[in-house]
Amino acid sequence: MSSFQSSSSLNTKVVKKLTALIIDDDIVVRMVPKELLRKFGVETHEAKNDQEAVHAHHNCACFDMIMMDLDMPVMNSRQATKELRDMHVDSLIVEMTSRKKEEEEKSFMDVGLDYYYQKPLTIDVVRDLVEKIKENA
Repeated sequence: MSSFQSSSSLNTKVVKKLTALIIDDDIVVRMVPKELLRKFGVETHEAKNDQEAVHAHHNCACFDMIMMDLDMPVMNSRQATKELRDMHVDSLIVEMTSRKKEEEEKSFMDVGLDYYYQKPLTIDVVRDLVEKIKENA
């Protein structure tokens, strides 16, 4: 009698590791969401400006979530969000800002932003975001 199980009796569910790209021009500021995401088992990657994020996606990078600072050098976040959506990037895109203005939020939502939060992010906000990307994974 064989000790091998048939493929129909094996649990073949593969658990995908969640990934996030954190974009901020300040390395210290990137550390907060990075550490919070790691607490929930999310693999993090970093970029220092939005143009790097757009280029990464042109080179076939793929992330479950993209977290970007509002005020960025080289390319602004609104432009980057629009370009990513025009490229059919379906990652959850989260804007982080030190100021929260309704008209600014609407402007970003119009180009495809999913969420807009004021810094610093809390563990509760990050937990909710991780749950949202798990639901969509």
